[in-house]
Amino acid sequence: MTERDAFLLAGPTASGKSSLAAALAREMGAKILSADSMLVYKGMDIGTAKPSADEIAEFSMGGVDIVTPADEFSSGAWLRAASEWAGGIPVSTPIVIVGGTGLYFSALLRGLDRKWGKPPPEYPVIRIDREEVRRRIAQRLDAMFLAGLEEEKRRLHEEYPVWSRTASLAIGYREGDCREKIFVRTCQLAKRQDTWFRHQATPLYVEPTVEAVRECWLSRGPWRVRFP
Repeated sequence: MTERDAFLLAGPTASGKSSLAAALAREMGAKILSADSMLVYKGMDIGTAKPSADEIAEFSMGGVDIVTPADEFSSGAWLRAASEWAGGIPVSTPIVIVGGTGLYFSALLRGLDRKWGKPPPEYPVIRIDREEVRRRIAQRLDAMFLAGLEEEKRRLHEEYPVWSRTASLAIGYREGDCREKIFVRTCQLAKRQDTWFRHQATPLYVEPTVEAVRECWLSRGPWRVRFP
């Protein structure tokens, strides 16, 4: 097992965490590891709000485009992929880990098989008003449809007629899903994520600003994470 220092940022979908992490990673000259269970799938770009190819390259981003929608994926598989990615990043280079999949943060901070300690792991979580999240989700959905979400979904189902159980959980990619269904399911996801962080972590709540996250990282970080 290898331990590394990393700067963490979690939060519900559409909370702005990815753009905040990117801005701070640029300041620090850091690389970014995505802790998002849907960004691992190749081709699922628009519907998962995956960072652009330029941004992925800029930050040598790990945790993205690992498997196809036909492949099963798990927290253990993500942890192994994250470990391989981290092994290629010099120890002198800072690492930023950002995402909304709480189980990935738990895996890094306490391992997959360990019993919960008391209190649960402590790390920064974006605090944002639920109505603001709903507004952002609506705006993002409009942008996704304009960018070609329906075409992306059609192409992926043609290329991969049978999807894995885990890939099938992706919001926005089910056959027949309309905008309203996607909106409702995304809002429900944001609520579940917020609940998870409140009960399965010790959240250091931060406002969704670069200044607030920077202050938290300077005063409380970095965090020691464990790669297998």
